[in-house]
Amino acid sequence: MPEQGPSRRPTIADVAALSGTSKGTVSFVLNDRPGVASATRRRVLDAIDQLGFRPSGVARALSGARADAVGLVLARSPETLRSDSFFASFIAGLEQGLSAEGSAVLLRFVGDDRAEEAAHRALAERGRVDGVVVADLRVADHRIALLTELGLPAVTLNRPDVPSPFAAVRHDDAAAVQQVVAHLVALGHRRVGHVGGPLRYLHARHRRDAWRAALRGHGLEPGPDLEADFSARGGAEATHALLDRGPEERPTAIVYGNDTMAVAGTVVAQARGLVLPRDLSVVGFDDAELSAHVRPALTTVRTDPYVWGAVAARTLLDVVRGRPVPADVELDPPRLVVRDSTAPVAG
Repeated sequence: MPEQGPSRRPTIADVAALSGTSKGTVSFVLNDRPGVASATRRRVLDAIDQLGFRPSGVARALSGARADAVGLVLARSPETLRSDSFFASFIAGLEQGLSAEGSAVLLRFVGDDRAEEAAHRALAERGRVDGVVVADLRVADHRIALLTELGLPAVTLNRPDVPSPFAAVRHDDAAAVQQVVAHLVALGHRRVGHVGGPLRYLHARHRRDAWRAALRGHGLEPGPDLEADFSARGGAEATHALLDRGPEERPTAIVYGNDTMAVAGTVVAQARGLVLPRDLSVVGFDDAELSAHVRPALTTVRTDPYVWGAVAARTLLDVVRGRPVPADVELDPPRLVVRDSTAPVAG
């Protein structure tokens, strides 16, 4: 076990070493999650007492006091947050789900991963929140280990690709992407392009992979695929790049990672003289409120971020209050909403 100095606070790693368990097991005990044998739980609790391990959030929970607040730390650039319609609706749902039990959302907007880690540590050590919602899951997301170390209760949006002791509120993106591809193929499209979000995000990677697999399932090779940033500018730049391709490579349909990029792509195509959907079919994702009112009205995938926020809030409150919570809370699956921006390929 690491040596304890007078200025060094014991960590969750010290508890794991003394009890002969893993940091994940210690986190399960701290968050009173099922799946830990009684003898193991006893060893962890004994180690906690022996070391005097008391992260601020855990100490508050053990004393029965609560902050009555839930943290949401978002590491995105101001531009992408301003233009992404998902988070406004999601945060509104989060507030609604928390308000029923007298809790509130404590938001932190940060510029990079280092600032994000510092924000989570500050929230835990100062006892500002009872738990956090983890959005924008990344490949090999380091926040899972961080929150486990801090002993801070959490709920993730979808299931991470690393071991996680936390409940996940999730929906099936892949099935919705399959619906999109099947719709476009039925309209005669054989060159279907894709403009997704940053591939460091799991949901962007999953949607890109589902798009590829769905096209190959129809006997087609995936069309051109570009990585953007979910912003209107990113969607516009990617659309220009796709439409600059030669006649044999230019897509007849483009699937976008969100509605913001899809609407920007529509404007770009129209400014270049294309008539939509005759010359190009466009599909978005999320079904933002404006998407039904642009011209042509946007075919998109409805996900209902408001409901996602409300369910995430209620799930985290259940975790904080010690109520039983399944490992995965399944939302209604996203579904394709067909409007005017898709049509058969021109003859």
